[in-house]
Amino acid sequence: MGLILLCIGGLTMLAGFIWIVVNAFKTSVLWGLGSLFVPLVAQIFAIMNWATNKTPFLIWAGGLVLYIIGIVMYLPTLQAAANAAGTPTG
Repeated sequence: MGLILLCIGGLTMLAGFIWIVVNAFKTSVLWGLGSLFVPLVAQIFAIMNWATNKTPFLIWAGGLVLYIIGIVMYLPTLQAAANAAGTPTG
């Protein structure tokens, strides 16, 4: 179940991110490039332009929540696999 939430969360985050980047490019090429290549610029842009980016930001944030829940649920599986393979874990 954790892996499914990871995938759904990641795809949801990607959809929201792409929507924000498209809106950023509509505003300016610099905002668009910054959103693509600089971490958190897309989220800053979305908050600064909340009226047009409310829906994509909330989609991205919802995907982030699903992704984090998926990680928490999937970690024990990864740790069990590492232990079975004889890999030391921290």
